[in-house]
Amino acid sequence: MKKWLKRIRGAVGMGLTWAAGWFGVGALIEVVTMVLGISSAMAALELAAAFAIMGFIGGAAFSVVLGIAEGRRRFDEMSLSRFAGWGAVGGLLIMALVLAVSASAVTLPFVLVAGVVGALMGAGSAAGSLALARRADDRELLDAGAEVAEVGLTKEEKRELLGK
Repeated sequence: MKKWLKRIRGAVGMGLTWAAGWFGVGALIEVVTMVLGISSAMAALELAAAFAIMGFIGGAAFSVVLGIAEGRRRFDEMSLSRFAGWGAVGGLLIMALVLAVSASAVTLPFVLVAGVVGALMGAGSAAGSLALARRADDRELLDAGAEVAEVGLTKEEKRELLGK
């Protein structure tokens, strides 16, 4: 049972990470449209919130798919390009889901743009998530190294490590 709780916590964490990034992108898009005089401030908040929700769902789903597809590999064993590829697929699927649920008629150019944006956002989110995870792992290793430094090495051990 503890294993499932850890996986759920990981999926929620990934969803929140993606939601924060996607919220920022949605807000940026709407700020640009406000400057151009196309939309209002209220519409900006609504779009940013919609992007955050899509980001959360995408991040949580990405976490589940990654767990199934990559098995028991650790983050340091995964390539950035493969990780980003899975993220692109996830982002594309989220945009496809949103367009399928949308009641309004959409044109082919809009579908293509939404697909490209979704894939890019998914790939970027996945790459950013992997970079954050690797950074956290590096920090844990550095912290663990502090304990080793406290123990100390003999002069012979230092010489052996330095290759002198």
